[in-house]
Amino acid sequence: FLRCLPAVCVSILVQRSDIMSVSTSQYFKPGATACVTGASSGIGRAAALMCAAKGMHVFLVDVDVEDLETAKKLVVERASAESQKIEALVADVSDEKAMVGVAEKVFATTGECNFLFNNAGIGQGGGALTPMDVVEKVMGVNTYGPMHGCLAFVPKMRESGKSGLIVNTGSKQGITMPPGNLTYNMSKAALKAYTEGLEHELRKERAESGGQLRAALLIPGWVNTSIVLKVEKEKAKAKGEPFDKDSVFFHEDKPAKGAWLPGQVVDFLLEELETGKFYVVCPDNDVNRETDNLRILWTANDIISDRPPLSRWHPDYAEKFTEFLNEEKGK
Repeated sequence: FLRCLPAVCVSILVQRSDIMSVSTSQYFKPGATACVTGASSGIGRAAALMCAAKGMHVFLVDVDVEDLETAKKLVVERASAESQKIEALVADVSDEKAMVGVAEKVFATTGECNFLFNNAGIGQGGGALTPMDVVEKVMGVNTYGPMHGCLAFVPKMRESGKSGLIVNTGSKQGITMPPGNLTYNMSKAALKAYTEGLEHELRKERAESGGQLRAALLIPGWVNTSIVLKVEKEKAKAKGEPFDKDSVFFHEDKPAKGAWLPGQVVDFLLEELETGKFYVVCPDNDVNRETDNLRILWTANDIISDRPPLSRWHPDYAEKFTEFLNEEKGK
């Protein structure tokens, strides 16, 4: 059949086959190994729990020692076999040497890593004139952290010859760029670009030399995580003030109705990966995928239509955006 088709058609079929022939069971199975950063709470902890339930060895990485130990206990309880290795590693993902050490520990222990989840992130930031020390801190965790993870793990994952999946946690804010925290938006926009480039290179390896690695970008919606809580907790600590977790609008122990729970995000991630998705754009209880798509489309059209940047929030275009949303929905 393929010999009867033009070369370009064969190429397209091969590419589509590469996209569609995905089974998460090659990564998430008994005896496989997962390394999860930002594992002390939220989506990271939920992913670690999922991996443990599937019989995997799990390495939890975080800087929050207390929450990390609590998470480890929960993951140990979720493990389905006594032979599973569950380890908590205290490391700062913004420190490249620290992540090299994490990779060395993982491969020395199990000899492979089938699921690398670069999930650690912080919500600090500010506007265009945010002091550079804050910018560097946010970029260090949110952008360089996943890069450090990839630099430390991907060569070893490739050399192992085993199937491997790298998932980096991005953000819708890195795509639609809502005003309010430009520093955070920048960090996630850069990570989106990096992860796209990474998957492009890995796809070429799969097509040309039988590569076994794949990357995906997780783009959560509104999630009941502790990212805001930890920022506020750190601010209070810096000021020498007591911290009341109930003062934070939402977190895992005080879920907002409009937000998903971390476990829902992980379940959705698995569902989307199974269909070969690279962009895993999560809805939440307030915003569906159609609305997300239209917001992304409007943002891209700022350039094409020569509108002011962030026109969705511009007084001359805010009403037009609402009209666009209402007209396009359900088409």
